[in-house]
Amino acid sequence: MKLITAHKILIGTSIVFFVFFSGWELTNFFGAGAGWALARSLLYLGVAGGFAVYFRTLKNKVL
Repeated sequence: MKLITAHKILIGTSIVFFVFFSGWELTNFFGAGAGWALARSLLYLGVAGGFAVYFRTLKNKVL
């Protein structure tokens, strides 16, 4: 396995994790009504978006 393949797998896993974690915090916001849970949810969704953009730029790069 090439290093780029392992890197893509880890980045893809990070995207899935942060989307899931964002949803988790969103359910905490609706359940408990904590404002910080909404802020964390948006933050984690932004991180997932950043990783997604980074993942898309890895098409032809070699590490």
